[in-house]
Parts: sequence; structure tokens; C-alpha cells
Amino acid sequence: MTPLHTETLAAPAGAALPRPGTLADVEGWFFGQDQLLFDWLLTHQARTGVRGDLLEMGAYMGKSAVFLGRHLNPGEEFTVCDLFDSTPGDEANAGEMARSYATLTRRAFEANYLAFHDELPTVLQGPTTLVPERVAPGSCRFVHIDASHLYDHVRGDLAAARRVLSPEGVVALDDYRAEHTPGVSAAVWEALFTQGLRPICVGRSKFYGTWGDPAPRQQALIMEIVGRGDCHADLQTIAGHRVLRLISGHGLAAPELPRSRYYETLRAEERAAEEIRRRRADTDARATAAAQEAEAAQRRAAGRRPKARARRAALLLLPPFVVKGLRRLRNRG
Repeated sequence: MTPLHTETLAAPAGAALPRPGTLADVEGWFFGQDQLLFDWLLTHQARTGVRGDLLEMGAYMGKSAVFLGRHLNPGEEFTVCDLFDSTPGDEANAGEMARSYATLTRRAFEANYLAFHDELPTVLQGPTTLVPERVAPGSCRFVHIDASHLYDHVRGDLAAARRVLSPEGVVALDDYRAEHTPGVSAAVWEALFTQGLRPICVGRSKFYGTWGDPAPRQQALIMEIVGRGDCHADLQTIAGHRVLRLISGHGLAAPELPRSRYYETLRAEERAAEEIRRRRADTDARATAAAQEAEAAQRRAAGRRPKARARRAALLLLPPFVVKGLRRLRNRG
């Protein structure tokens, strides 16, 4: 079987793009721990009747966007903002794009997303400064920030998130403590200390917070973690804020995302082709057996013919009275 990641999807422009079959086939850094936290927080919103739109600032190849789209409810809108192929607006951002995301294209993102969903989200191609202009204040229940790692830009993204989030809304920020992203760390903790951001939990790579009350979300997460063998948590206090720290092991079981419709189509085609091969093999086997039986019958018949000819020749050459005697003996036997 051909590996799924080598399957291709014909792009509108005629080029071939990778066709993912599972979320793991989509390039990106959306780890199992964060898949679990996204799922918990979004599911808690659904259970408690929190409604609103979804927003992602910074999409790369669409791995987290594919996951977020799974939690989109009827009547809600999902907006994704990314530069994709656009030219960055400043030199520092251009340098970061050139170093880290040179292969990023909007077509690749859309191909990945459509492998799992029937419709694309609303796509804003450009800097995240577009968000306040295009997303209504207080309209969102979940915002994922994973765009620029530069301090000034992250501060702006946090300000945009605060503006568009509802009081029950959650913001998730990537790389809040990564070695190569001190600007993200500075912006996150500044927002915590001076701008009203309140922590819900932190994991290995993302910070989860709200400008509302974090306690209900923290309690829900604690209840989800109790009894699990693949992760646990502890509570710490930072500047008067309770922070839930999630600690997960290597065997953490992330929620399973349904396989893409392309994958299911591929599997159906493979099953149909296998059934055709099986039927052909069965037909060929029966035909071979029949041919072998016919050949064996011909050999048996060929072995009898010389003996019959010899008997006929002997009957013609022997004297008549001898032939009559032989026939009488045969009839008696």
C-alpha cells in the first residue's frame, strides 16, 4: 500500500499537493497535549452552552485549524488569519518568515483543511492587524494565537484577542516559554500582570487564559485529569493567580480526529480493488483447474488409443475361427 503522505490532491492551479489521511500527516507542531487541552476546553464550552466564533491567528499548514474546525457548531464562524504568501509588513517579520516558513502557501493550507472538512474557514490573508477590522468585538469563544513571535506583534495579537473574545472566551498562546521566543513570554506575562489576563492552565508549549473567570475551566480540567494514568496536574500561585500546570507522559492519548474523507475514499477504492483482485484470482484458479483436468483427460484418452488400435489390428490378422473363439471366451467372462 502506498503511504498516505505520498497521495496527492490535484490543486486548482494544476500542481499536486500532499493529501493527508490523518492529522499526523499534516505538517506542524500541534502536539498531543495541546490537542487534549483544546478538546477539553472546547467541549466544556459546548457542555455549558457557551456559543461564539473561533479565531486562529497564524495557521502554518493548518494542523491546529483542522482540529479547531471539528468543534465548529452550526451558525458559528471560524476565521483564520495568516500571511501565507503575502509579503510581511516589516523587515523583522520578513526575516522570521524567511527563516521558518519559506514553504508556507495558502493552497497547501486549504488542501489540508479540505481533506477533513467540506468547507474552508473564512481566510484573512495578511497581517493579524486585519483581525480587529474583520472580527466583531465579543464574538469569539476561542482564540488561538500562533503568528509572529516578536514582542510587539504578540502584544497586538493579545489586544486583538481581548477585543474579540466574549467574557467566557479562552485564548491559547503558543510558545509562551520556548527558548527561541522570549518576545512571546514577555508579552504573555505582561498581559497577566498589567492587562487583566488570567491564567487557566499552562502546558509544555501553550498558555491558556481568559479575561473572564478561570475557575470553572480549571475545575473542569481537574475533573477530567483525575483518574487518568497518562497525565496529572498541580496548582501553583503566581501574583495571586492560580495556575493549573498540566504534566503529561509520553503515552498521552490525544483525542482521535476522524480520518479525512479522502482517506476513507482511498480505503474504499482499495477495498474495491482488492475484491476485484480476489474474484479474478478465484476465476483464474478455477480456469487453471479446469484446464489441468482437461489435459489429464486427454492424456488418459491418448494412452488408451494405441491399445485399441492394436486389438483391432490383431482381430484383422488372426484366422476367423480364432477370432470367434476369443469372442466366445470374452463373452463368457
